[in-house]
Amino acid sequence: MANAPFQLKITDRHDDRGNIMRLTLAAADGSPLPPFDAGSHLDIRIQDSAQGIDLWRQYSLCGDPAEHGVYRLGILNDPASRGGSQALHRIARPGLVVEASNPRNHFPLAPDARRSILIGGGIGVTPMIAMAWSLEAKGSDFILHYCTRDPERTAFLSDLQGWSFASKIRCHYDNGPDTQRFDVLRDIPEPDGGTHIYVCGPQGFMDMVIDAAQTAGHANENIHREYFSADIDTSGGAFEVVAQTSGVTVEVGANETIVKALARVGVKVEVKCEEGICGTCLTDIIEGLPDHRDAFLTEDERQDGTVMMLCCSRAKTSRLVLDI
Repeated sequence: MANAPFQLKITDRHDDRGNIMRLTLAAADGSPLPPFDAGSHLDIRIQDSAQGIDLWRQYSLCGDPAEHGVYRLGILNDPASRGGSQALHRIARPGLVVEASNPRNHFPLAPDARRSILIGGGIGVTPMIAMAWSLEAKGSDFILHYCTRDPERTAFLSDLQGWSFASKIRCHYDNGPDTQRFDVLRDIPEPDGGTHIYVCGPQGFMDMVIDAAQTAGHANENIHREYFSADIDTSGGAFEVVAQTSGVTVEVGANETIVKALARVGVKVEVKCEEGICGTCLTDIIEGLPDHRDAFLTEDERQDGTVMMLCCSRAKTSRLVLDI
């Protein structure tokens, strides 16, 4: 199963609260599954021929990394999504075989953290669950803040009290009393070099948590984030792209992405999320200045200006030369 896609079979489906479907998957051929670290995700190919859908989407692994033989996913049926998750909700059933990538991790736990504060908003709790299992196994100091609208829309609620780290979970409800709602300044500790904060959820929720944590004095490098979707604007002025390896030059239109422009001239770029969050289309820059629009690169990588995401980012200069 090196780096090539492989087949997974759905062995169980559970429709949970909050419009979240929980899937258990195993290798279709019965072989061992590649291991994963807390924070990892799977790329899943979603094919619904009746609706003309053939997409790759990313889902965080929410099981215990020490549990071998199965992968566990939690997937929100979001009407505002671009169709992938809705299609998977329609077609997923025990016995269905889907194509998947090896687990990838762009949201790892910091190895030097003395204390970890895990904050999940809605479906954003899924990577936090895997992190909690991993931290509990290591005997690390952590707390998990799980933020939802109300108990009736809180997935995993029937299970979490039975988990070994149940005493370290705090459930916060927007529709609950003030004392139960999540308050960043009240519910996270004072900043120090050994405290690391991890946040995942809707973009507005994440922005609120990150802004408040930074205002409280937490260093940006100690605040870790993962976006499930990104509100990005891919439009802008036209510019020229030189695909140096392919020997092709193309103009990228004002309302066109680099990926689509290159496709017009026969240069295929592998993409999956198409929102600048998964890292699949990361490409080296040989010449020119990028206009980063993604939610994947770190601030240091943005400042360095040597790589960019072709599915959403643009150019600050009239010409970009890319290693593709």
